[in-house]
Amino acid sequence: MAFCLRNTKRTSFWFHRNERGMSGSTRIYTRSGDDGTTGLVGGQRVSKRHLRIDCFGSIDECSSAIGLARRALVDHIERERIAALDAWLAWTQDALFNLGSDLATMPKDRREGMPRIAQPDVDALEAAIDRAQKDLEPLATFIHPGGSYAGGFLHLARTVCRRAERLMVALAADEPVEPVALKYVNRLSDALFVWARWVNHELDQPEHRWNAKSRPPSSP
Repeated sequence: MAFCLRNTKRTSFWFHRNERGMSGSTRIYTRSGDDGTTGLVGGQRVSKRHLRIDCFGSIDECSSAIGLARRALVDHIERERIAALDAWLAWTQDALFNLGSDLATMPKDRREGMPRIAQPDVDALEAAIDRAQKDLEPLATFIHPGGSYAGGFLHLARTVCRRAERLMVALAADEPVEPVALKYVNRLSDALFVWARWVNHELDQPEHRWNAKSRPPSSP
């Protein structure tokens, strides 16, 4: 996984890798996880079914879905407003990596200067949500994920983000989880929903509204 410590004999490996960049000689496979365990940043070995692993694995998955959305924006990146959304998504992926690495670190192993989610990150998301909503009609009913490729992928990222939040809440019942991290993923799922609506609006793609009285289509 992207946030795991790859060499448990060097407990500062992740921190130095993150601050200085990946070394060209870093080996991807280590065989240390063949027994079903993985390493946290402090060097502890835990089962891959551990709830903490589920948490930052879902954060990684959310970032991957955002990456798909960004790829879908490439064909429209010459448009200033689309480029601005892509910049927000790029920042979000960086923030998610910071969050994932923090979740992979027990409190006693945190070091000064290690990147972490902070209240200004939450504030930035709230401001971005407010700006994007100014371009959108208020919702009168529920909508289904879809629209443009970018919009669909952002809806996918939203659902993964919601799962990550649920897992983090469960983890927080037994182990330390930063309260601001929980606030961040909650706001991020809202932001991803609004950004999905916004990009569909920007690309003139209709929203698929929920129809409670929907019936199966007739046979062709």
